[in-house]
Amino acid sequence: MARQIRARAVSPASSSSARRRRAGRAAELGPRIALRSGMARDQVNEIQRSRLLAGALAAIEEHGYPATTVAQITARSRISRRTFYELFENCEACLAALVEGVLALLEGEIAAAGLEGLAWRERVRGGLHLLLAFFDREPALARVCVVESLYGGPQVQAPREAALARLTVVLGAGRREGARSADCSPLTAEGLLGATLAIVHARLLSRDSRPLTDLLGELMGMIVLPYLGAAAARREQTRPAPKAPKGARRASALAAADADPLRALPMRVTYRTARVLQGIAEQPGVSNRAIADYAGIHDQGQISKLLARLQRLGLVANRGEGHQKGEPNAWSLTALGEQVAQRLYIPTPDETAA
Repeated sequence: MARQIRARAVSPASSSSARRRRAGRAAELGPRIALRSGMARDQVNEIQRSRLLAGALAAIEEHGYPATTVAQITARSRISRRTFYELFENCEACLAALVEGVLALLEGEIAAAGLEGLAWRERVRGGLHLLLAFFDREPALARVCVVESLYGGPQVQAPREAALARLTVVLGAGRREGARSADCSPLTAEGLLGATLAIVHARLLSRDSRPLTDLLGELMGMIVLPYLGAAAARREQTRPAPKAPKGARRASALAAADADPLRALPMRVTYRTARVLQGIAEQPGVSNRAIADYAGIHDQGQISKLLARLQRLGLVANRGEGHQKGEPNAWSLTALGEQVAQRLYIPTPDETAA
């Protein structure tokens, strides 16, 4: 649409020549980027994609998915509309990526907990506790996955339905727990999962401040009742909750945008900026020349200007004497700089291959 609007504003001849000039510049620039930065394009895309997902999360939290627009997402992520459409077809594709990311984080935590070898009841209890604890730590991610995803189309529903199908299989294994459970219908697991989701959905929708983990005993009682009977259900209701999983932390890859240190920066973060910050993070006290070599910047004047700007923004500090006493600069990250560097972390080719 933007190209059509621009085309009407200029003559056909000028439009054609402008396109040729743009194509020529792109053809010249592409190989130079590839030569100097190796995986730069993929890495830049990953940074931009991560920021767009954080922006989408913030926009959905504020407006709800049905009212969220591309303009709201790009404004919060400070990424151009053109870049959004290079990475996502539309808002639906962006929400689908967000839901898939949340589900991947959840499944990763459950896999790391080693629940596979446990008895059915302990496996269900451990998995349910991990899910509720994750939702308590990440309420915005919980809402986008449980509440807002209901408004999405087929692209969003596909990963959601696949995850629910896997959970149904886990609950349905309760039919093998004894003579009583064998009489349960295969639909029992679907009904129990639906009831559990409805309760969690209501809490998330109302933004109830009570921890979701407080529901563990009641939900487990409801789940085991048809399979194991009333006595087992009462025992589940009174069992103490498990301890929080070791190493549980906020999901940095999909952190809420209100916790994103990039939002407040009055600058456009580029691949080169990310490399400079990463180089300083890995080598505190590094000089201008060493940073330039690390980031692939060959112009010493350019690296000096970039470092000066980062210093003005409060991201880096010069701990050296500088040129006044003939000593080299020694750059380190500030606390804010460390947050930004972590947010922009770019894996090395060796790490990516691993």
